[in-house]
Amino acid sequence: MLDQETLALLLRGLSAITWQSCVMLCVAFALFYLAIVKDYEPLLLLPIGAGCMLANLPLSPMMGEHGMLQILYDMGVENELFPLFIFIGIGALTDFGPLLENPKFVLLGAAGQFGIFLTLILALMLGFTQPEAVSIGIIGAIDGPTSIYVSGLLAPHMLGPITVAAYSYMSLVPIIMPPCIYLMTSKNERMIHMEYSSRKISRFTRISFPIIVTVVVGSCVPFATPLIGTLMLGNLMRESGAVERLCNASSNEIANTVTLFLGLAIGSTMVGEKFIKVQTLYILILGLFAFALDCVTGVFFAKILNIITGGKVNPIIGSAGISAFPMAARVCQRVAQEEDFENFLLMHAMGANAAGQVASVVAGGVVLALMGTA
Repeated sequence: MLDQETLALLLRGLSAITWQSCVMLCVAFALFYLAIVKDYEPLLLLPIGAGCMLANLPLSPMMGEHGMLQILYDMGVENELFPLFIFIGIGALTDFGPLLENPKFVLLGAAGQFGIFLTLILALMLGFTQPEAVSIGIIGAIDGPTSIYVSGLLAPHMLGPITVAAYSYMSLVPIIMPPCIYLMTSKNERMIHMEYSSRKISRFTRISFPIIVTVVVGSCVPFATPLIGTLMLGNLMRESGAVERLCNASSNEIANTVTLFLGLAIGSTMVGEKFIKVQTLYILILGLFAFALDCVTGVFFAKILNIITGGKVNPIIGSAGISAFPMAARVCQRVAQEEDFENFLLMHAMGANAAGQVASVVAGGVVLALMGTA
């Protein structure tokens, strides 16, 4: 038999259960399903689901002043530390060689960010405040750390749904991109073969690239310095070959640990009373709209390049001008080979994809500059 104190504690816990917390527990289980069964961004969706579950348990002490989830949030999300650590790891994993072989693909990376600004305008029309609209628009970067960094500064109360949208759509790149490509291209355009450059990129060029990009972007868009600086630091460690242990640690142990902590902290913001709102549905819809616009405008600009070059650019690669590296490039290759098995666009698409990685970071700095926040 339960004593009176234990029974009172049990009844207190049961009375604290709300329908919102029950819904959010179901959301947590859905994230577990996507991560474990469907293998959609499991490294982050699983910790986010765990954080969501722990934060919505009745009377959970983990969100108290000295609770683990609250400490993780204060330590790494509120001060933007975790996203910047992840950018170092991303830079250490990214090969900018295909972009250096075809510098003109920088334009495709820029075109792939149009969805951010068009969605921002639409969000303003729907009644969101300027900081909220900017935070929603940045989902279009299809770059989780950038979305977390920007929304953490401008609209921390929307961090949960924005992060879930950003990483969910990153995982759905193979599903969302092909319809956009087919909508914007003809069969003949998708069958265009592109020649590969025989130019070799020197080690000096590879080492100089992250340094020059940091100086130029940091000088022109100071608000992007934390993002571009950490991304290029990771790439400099990779290309220099002088700090292999640091490079490996940044792209493996440190990145994995920070990803775990970041996921738990983000999940802890998904408390039912704050998360279950019509506003959340708008965020998810607008994020999808931003992604689709990125693909469409990227393909459209690649079609213009195709005309300028006399038919030498396959418009498919324009859709890779987003930050989902290298998944977007692989989708482009798959779509091209569905039309012609001998059509190999992967390295060209990787160039556009690498450009999108840089452009999304710059876009994050631009929107912060527009808001006057750093």
